[in-house]
Amino acid sequence: MKPVSSTPRFSATLLACVAAGLAACAGPGAPPQGELPQTYALAPEAAAQRPASWDALFADPHLRALITSALAHNRDLRVAVARVAEARATYDIQEAAGRPAIDLGAAGTRSRTPADLSVTGRDKIGGNYRAGANLVTYEIDFWGRVKSLNDAALNQFLATDEARQAFELGLVAQLANAYLLARELDERIVLARMALATREESFRIMRRRAEVGSSSDLELRQVESLLLNTRGELAALERQRAQNDALLAQLTGHAPTPEAPPAPLAEQGLEGPLPPGLPAELLTRRPDLRAAEKRLTASQASIRAARAAFLPNITLTGFGGSSSAELDGLFRGGASTWSFTPALRLPLFDGGRNRANLSLAEARRLVAVADYEASIQAAFREVADALAARHWLAAQVREQQALVATESDRARLATLRFERGVSSYLDVLDAQRALFTAEQALVQLRRAHMASTVNLYKALGGGAPR
Repeated sequence: MKPVSSTPRFSATLLACVAAGLAACAGPGAPPQGELPQTYALAPEAAAQRPASWDALFADPHLRALITSALAHNRDLRVAVARVAEARATYDIQEAAGRPAIDLGAAGTRSRTPADLSVTGRDKIGGNYRAGANLVTYEIDFWGRVKSLNDAALNQFLATDEARQAFELGLVAQLANAYLLARELDERIVLARMALATREESFRIMRRRAEVGSSSDLELRQVESLLLNTRGELAALERQRAQNDALLAQLTGHAPTPEAPPAPLAEQGLEGPLPPGLPAELLTRRPDLRAAEKRLTASQASIRAARAAFLPNITLTGFGGSSSAELDGLFRGGASTWSFTPALRLPLFDGGRNRANLSLAEARRLVAVADYEASIQAAFREVADALAARHWLAAQVREQQALVATESDRARLATLRFERGVSSYLDVLDAQRALFTAEQALVQLRRAHMASTVNLYKALGGGAPR
């Protein structure tokens, strides 16, 4: 792995790319299209990498079963799916408004005309009955207003679907990190229980030695203090594991009971080196970026529709069927009738409604541009953070492994010196305390290193870092 020596250089490149993307936003016709850097800082140099799905990233059958369960039963994901269906229905309604609508109808009117209003001077009772097909008011889309509204609704639907995919990706990453934390807590609890057993035996021995006068009360109290501290740490770890199990149950939608036993951290397969090349094009896989782009495109379509509202509007209505003064004459020969009514409407004065709608559409476009800009910046930062975390956590793991080996040897030597009467038991206690702390820290760092792989997978929009 060959790290880049200048982080400011990468930041400058990032800002330049964002600026280029925003420059493309100047016109309302297309979303920003900024150039991305070829590779990321702290990524290995080589050819492009093909992204992979989550089932290719995670090797543990237990974790894979949990993710499958979460994608099927998570309540929040169901809400996201329902919102996609809602957006699709909204789009279908808008699209249907642009097509001619014909309905069948029948109507009848029976009325009496007083004598003083009648041409004949006598009162008159008459009727008017109609039955046939009506062409509901249909707008001829000369200026593209209806098409623009359709485009806006379509892109809002697509943005909602991308948001659902982004939530699903985040759910997979959150569940994987919670699962890794569960494995970390399992290993730390094992270490704590082993340490507790050692502390209890040491306390038993030291209490016996104190009773016969072979050791001081100070040494006994220090051993007891270490024992009580270990019990407290074990209780805290058990509490964290119970809380994390509740989170896993919430994410999966039920209490998970997979058949496959969980694999330890060492068998998760998430600590390997990065594959050669992590091209910036992988960012285009991020559903949140695609959702922001769709929202921007929808806002541009809304502006076009608002501008078209200032232009003349042509509508068509029509009727075809039969008409008669008597109900029984509707279906006799010669009762057929039809009408066709084109209408031209030119906005003259509407109290400023059209101009306000245009101002609203333009303001929403500015919001969409800012949202797109923020999404790009957040995407680059998340990738850079994940790469930096993975690189430097790997270095910390190596150093911590060396520290654990050193502390283990120190504890062994301290025990030998105490058994030979060269040093007091305080040195043994101090060495054991340092070894326990180092072992706990090593497990935490290994889990954090694996979590950085999961975070990198999420930051790349599902691009597998392996």
